[in-house]
Amino acid sequence: MTSPPRWSPADVSAVVCTMNSIASIEASLQSLREAGVGEILVVDAASADGTRAVADRLAQVVLEDQGIGLGNARNLGISASSKPLILNVGSDNVLPPGQLEVMIEELEEGNYSGVSAQTRIEGDSYPSRGLNAWRRGRFRPGPVSVIGTPTLFRGDLLREHPYDPQRVFSDDSELCERWTAQFGATFAISRAEVLERGKTSWREVRIRARMYGISDEDVYSRGISAGWNLKRRAASLAHPLKADLITPITHLPIRQAVEAAPFLATFAGLRYANWAQVSWSKRSNN
Repeated sequence: MTSPPRWSPADVSAVVCTMNSIASIEASLQSLREAGVGEILVVDAASADGTRAVADRLAQVVLEDQGIGLGNARNLGISASSKPLILNVGSDNVLPPGQLEVMIEELEEGNYSGVSAQTRIEGDSYPSRGLNAWRRGRFRPGPVSVIGTPTLFRGDLLREHPYDPQRVFSDDSELCERWTAQFGATFAISRAEVLERGKTSWREVRIRARMYGISDEDVYSRGISAGWNLKRRAASLAHPLKADLITPITHLPIRQAVEAAPFLATFAGLRYANWAQVSWSKRSNN
């Protein structure tokens, strides 16, 4: 007979970082309340669109973020949390019923340091279908070396070893790699699914590619400073092509792969373009 889980949603502190998220913040926070999380902490970066008023109404704790970066913002919420588990969730994420329990169960059964949910974009536009195909092909359930938002971590570990506050976007990968090197942490992608709202246009695709491109440049430049060899440099340079085009196409059904191929190629190209733009800007300013 299977023993009952040691933790429940009431043992979860949900940390939500926001900035002008009025289009989705209420649905996001309401889904967390309905999921029964123990506390909701919102870290708001001086929103001017009504986000703060919604957070004041639906969250237990609302903190002010000075806009230094996502790593610093998350650390503010993490340090104020009090529950055994910490869920980092985006202000555009909506948690369907029962999915948090799936994440908790898999965290316990696998004895992982953290697990992430799979996100599914709401909508039927080509960009939303492309992003969903990208996610299905790239992020498959099971053990992985790096996880990304929405993430459920063991709270004691995250409070003791928080995010690098200097990281603007590449915070998840840095944390996972650091934990693995320091104490052999393990991670997995859960079967749980979380909805993501408002990502149905090419504008949102460009924003996501820009974030990834900035992260790519940050990771690569830090690696060069740390003395990466040629093999490690090549792996970093090839990562967007492999992660955003080759891997998804390889793991998608043929019909879906054919439909998604133009989107995936465009997404990878935009990511490289933003990486190059950031790198060029840094060189010009030096």
